[in-house]
Order: sequence, then C-alpha cells, then structure tokens
Amino acid sequence: MSEHPIEGMMNTTLEKIKQMVDVNSIIGDPITAPDGTIIIPVSKISYGFGSGGSDLPAKAAAERNMFGGGAAAGITIQPVAFLTISGGNVRMMQVDPYHGSVDRVIGMVPEVFDKVNDMIAQKKAKKSASSSESGKLDDPQI
Repeated sequence: MSEHPIEGMMNTTLEKIKQMVDVNSIIGDPITAPDGTIIIPVSKISYGFGSGGSDLPAKAAAERNMFGGGAAAGITIQPVAFLTISGGNVRMMQVDPYHGSVDRVIGMVPEVFDKVNDMIAQKKAKKSASSSESGKLDDPQI
C-alpha cells in the first residue's frame, strides 16, 4: 500500500522541526567571560504543527483522484535564565520578572540557602579561632 500524501507532509514537517530544535537550543553552549565566569543560557522551547487535506474526486473515471492539503509548523524560543559559575559558586539568574509573591519567594530560596551557609561557616571559623587561641593560653609549655 502506498503512502498517503498527508503522511508525507507530516513526516517532512516533523523532520524540519527536528533539524531546527536540538539540545543546544534549550541548554546553550557555555560562554566564558574575561574574568573566568562561565555563563550558560537556558531557554524554553514551544512548538506545534498541524496538517490537513482532502481527497478530491476526479471527473473522469480514467483520471486519478487528486489530493489537496497543507502543513504548517511554528517554534518559539524564549530565554528563561542563565546559569553562572564563578569561583566555585553556581547561581541561576532568572530572565523573566516574577509574576507574584510566591514566584519571588521560590526564586529567592537558593540565595537564602547561600547566605545561611555563609553565616554557619563564619560562626564555625570564629569558634575554631577562639578555641585555638584559648588552647594556646592553657598550654603549659609557653
């Protein structure tokens, strides 16, 4: 059984979409800034396609049936964020503005965790520094 013309149109449309969109469209190639910071773009891709057609009967019995149809596709690539890697720290910088309080809170969670970790590290450093100073004072060899 031969392939119907609508199948050929759909296959061609899907192949063209595959050619246009690949993994590098979603997670972009890393860019290195002069200071050594690595920036990785992150995008959102939306696509859709449709096709349709109709078999048209021929007037004479000797003629083949005719087909009329069409296919279309559309792709949207929208930047969403950038991952930055600098000095061992990874941050996500959102491009879209926050649409509400909940979005803002969720967007701030990684930054809050970083600040809490920094505070804990500073307290540990102070504690170890003060314990090492008190240990030197108690040392009978000095």
